[in-house]
Amino acid sequence: MSVSKPPPPPSTSHLAIPPSSSSSSTPSSSASSPSATPHSTGPPPPSPVKISMQEHFAINVCPGPILPIPQISDFFPRFHDYPCTPPPPREKKILKEETFNGETGGGYKDGERRGENDGDREEVVDSDDDDTYLGTLEFSLLFDQENNCLHCTIHKAKGLKAMDSNGLADPYVKLHLLPGASKANKLRTKTLKNTLNPVWNETLVYHGITAADMTTKTLRLCVCDMDRLGRNEFIGEVRVALKKLKEGENKRYNMGLERIAQNKETNNQTVEQGAVVAEEERGRILVSLCYNTEKGCLLVGIIRCAHLAAMDSNGYSDPFVKIILQPDMGKKSKYKTTVKKKTLNPEFNEEFSYEVSLDQLAKKTLEISVWDYDLGMSNDFIGGVELGINANGQRLRHWFECLKNKGKKVEYWHTLTQQGAPSSDKAD
Repeated sequence: MSVSKPPPPPSTSHLAIPPSSSSSSTPSSSASSPSATPHSTGPPPPSPVKISMQEHFAINVCPGPILPIPQISDFFPRFHDYPCTPPPPREKKILKEETFNGETGGGYKDGERRGENDGDREEVVDSDDDDTYLGTLEFSLLFDQENNCLHCTIHKAKGLKAMDSNGLADPYVKLHLLPGASKANKLRTKTLKNTLNPVWNETLVYHGITAADMTTKTLRLCVCDMDRLGRNEFIGEVRVALKKLKEGENKRYNMGLERIAQNKETNNQTVEQGAVVAEEERGRILVSLCYNTEKGCLLVGIIRCAHLAAMDSNGYSDPFVKIILQPDMGKKSKYKTTVKKKTLNPEFNEEFSYEVSLDQLAKKTLEISVWDYDLGMSNDFIGGVELGINANGQRLRHWFECLKNKGKKVEYWHTLTQQGAPSSDKAD
């Protein structure tokens, strides 16, 4: 008689729960026991989530609030022993939650979004400079017609716009005469560090300014921020028409800075006065003449030049002055001043003497020429002027006053022209 054996129970070793210490039954008895069958077929209890030490530290140092992440190990694929697919991209809805709000730090993307908004806000401020307060500038002007000088005293500025990262600025003031702004008529104050309310109390002087210039010129005062590592930044400017300034009047101004765009009117004004500007491009020279009756000689003083033309590539010149008394009297009739390096407004204050009688002097011509010195090359002619009986206008008046007022020093400013170039003499 054959006895059929029951089929062996299915293998549940991967779902088996470890036996407790109180249980003393063997595997065979537990398998054959009817009461063990329900426990072997049921689901196992949940096991605790295990994370690596790297993941643990990553959670502790993560900036901002921790978002719920189903599987944080998905963001650390290098710690897996098996290949895994990259995590799905996070949705923007999570990043725009109210928990960020720009206060708790937020995630990287939210910081990016806030950074873009800040940039847009800065662009709006920079693009609408007309409504931005740039500060005020206080200065005074005095025109001395007797000496042909314009005195510009820069007192102070208030409430300047911050230009540096520390919330301050390194301001200085730069002056130009318009039309024809160039390095020849540029003056500037010293630079004051880390202040929005600088006090200069500095006087800058324009030489060679005539009454005719006062009717056509405009003074431009620019406040800039000096930057050693980059280009200097423009803060704001003011403009004053010099025709409103009376002779001998020390007028004080307190004007708000603004950003004046170059419009077509300014360009047209420059073009219309092109002839005048072209004539003044060579510059001016201040000459003094005095005939000494005791010594029987003519004293010629070369005092200074102003607004000379730039002849070198650096935007400046190395000027010197050459004078000749014609007809040529030999070597005694030729003189030269010293060379002033890298300037368009040189000051010479040199005097030369010609031994000549008053009768002979009336028939002579004094040729004055300004040159740019070039080492190893021929010198460049900047401009010249002729004083004598054959001159006209202010040059003839200067010559007559010298002959008439013997023993008195007569000073005049003269505009340099091409016609004043020596014809029979080359630059040394």
